Amino acid sequence: MDLYKGGDFSDLTDASDIVVLYLSRDDCGVCSALRPKVEELLTRYPGVKSWFIDLDEFPLAAGRYTVFTVPAVLVFVRGKETVRFARYFSIDELDDSLRRYCSLLDPRR
Repeated sequence: MDLYKGGDFSDLTDASDIVVLYLSRDDCGVCSALRPKVEELLTRYPGVKSWFIDLDEFPLAAGRYTVFTVPAVLVFVRGKETVRFARYFSIDELDDSLRRYCSLLDPRR
């Protein structure tokens, strides 16, 4: 998962056919516990581009993506938000969503 360091937000979601944004804050215990699990899951999907956005450093991202609670995981397919998970969610749910969209875009998977 790459660290977002600034720039146009639309560049993030257009970086690949499938893009995952992980938004969190430093003081979020759930975020700290979930991030390594999400990163591990994403290693199974090499074609998926992922970004970590620290909302303490980039608070405008919360407004841009309408994030009211963290952690938030947003899945974009070809630039459009298709799935959103926030606060408490299962890694299996995220895995199912990624698997489904990856198989739609690449039926050989």
